[in-house]
Amino acid sequence: MFYKLDIDSKGVATVTLNRPELHNAFNDELIRDLVICFGELEKNQSVRLVILTGEGKSFCAGADLNWMKRMKDYTHEENVKDSQALAELFTVINKFSRPVIGKINGSALGGGAGLVACCDYVVAVDTAMIAFTEVRLGLLPAVISPFVIAKIGESHARATFLSGAKISMSRAFVMGLVHQVTTQEQLDSEIEKVVADFLLAGPVAACRAKELINRVVRSETIEDARDFTCEMISKARSSSEGQEGMSALLEKRKASWY
Repeated sequence: MFYKLDIDSKGVATVTLNRPELHNAFNDELIRDLVICFGELEKNQSVRLVILTGEGKSFCAGADLNWMKRMKDYTHEENVKDSQALAELFTVINKFSRPVIGKINGSALGGGAGLVACCDYVVAVDTAMIAFTEVRLGLLPAVISPFVIAKIGESHARATFLSGAKISMSRAFVMGLVHQVTTQEQLDSEIEKVVADFLLAGPVAACRAKELINRVVRSETIEDARDFTCEMISKARSSSEGQEGMSALLEKRKASWY
C-alpha cells in the first residue's frame, strides 16, 4: 500500500501518504487504496476524526509522471473512467462523516491541492506552496474544481486556476483554503491542539454538524432550509448525546465523551 494508517486510543486515525521519493504523487493504485481506506474508516465507529498528511518533504505533488505517461495514450473512454476514479477519491474524503484535518507538511500541487480542499480544517507549514498547475500542462483542474471552488469561491478560482501560479501559505489563508499556518517545528504540537478541540465535540453532534452544513449551503433559500434545521436541532436536543451534554452543562461537569 502507498499509505500508512494509525488509529490511536482516542479514535484519531492518521492517514499518511507514503511515496516520499515521488513527493506522494498520485497513481491509480494510490487512488484506489485511499478510497478503500476511507471506506473502511467510515465503517469504523471507534474513529472520531481523521488526520490526512504526507511522508517526507511534500504533502502531495499531484499526478505521478509514470501515470501521466500512460494516460497520455488513453482513449476518451479510458480518460473518463480514470477521471471518475479520481473524482470518487475526492468525493469519499469530502463526504466523510467525521472531521478530516489536513496536516499539510509540504507543498500540494494539482490533485494534492484538491485533497487540501476536501479537508474540514487545514494546518499547513509556512514553507509549503499550493498551486493548481494543470493549465501549465495544457490541462484543467476539472475534477478538483467542485471541491476547491466550494472552499475559495469563484473570484479566487479565477485568480489561481487560469495561471497555475504558486500560492503562498499567507495567501492560501486569506483565500480560506488553509485555516492555520505554522512552522515545521510546531506542526505536530499545533495539530495536537486542533485535535483536542475537535474531540471536545459530541461524536454524533460533529457528524450532524457536517451534515447540517452540507444541506444548508445547498438550500436555495432560507425558507428551504428552515424545516430541515428545526428538525435537526429538535432531534439533537432529545438525543442521548444532547441530553448528556445539557445535563453536564447544568451540573457543571464534563460530558461523558470528554
